Amino acid sequence: MTDIVNEYLTTWNTTDDAARAEAVAAVFTEDARYVDPLADVTGHAAITALIGGVHQQFPGFTFTPVGAADAHHDVVRFRWGLGPQGVEPPVIGADGVTLAEDGRITQVIGFLDKLPT
Repeated sequence: MTDIVNEYLTTWNTTDDAARAEAVAAVFTEDARYVDPLADVTGHAAITALIGGVHQQFPGFTFTPVGAADAHHDVVRFRWGLGPQGVEPPVIGADGVTLAEDGRITQVIGFLDKLPT
């Protein structure tokens, strides 16, 4: 369970475009859907582009786990923070992911719990 969370956050923290595309392919199924209050995309190319957009909007910020993850069946939920290293993250969210039989993510449903004012 923690492996998929770490792999997922590592994918979101990958700034190199080619490396990020490889990471997305390794972590997500080809038809994976990512949906949160700001985005609804499907497929490797769209997820890779979405993550790249976050890096453009928040340069130098990284995703870190917040608290422990939990899981049942093929579903994992966890909280994450986005911000500069070493400080309280100004953005905190929670994601629920559904896993395929091969362990890759088929769907992410994200929520934004804390945003900067």
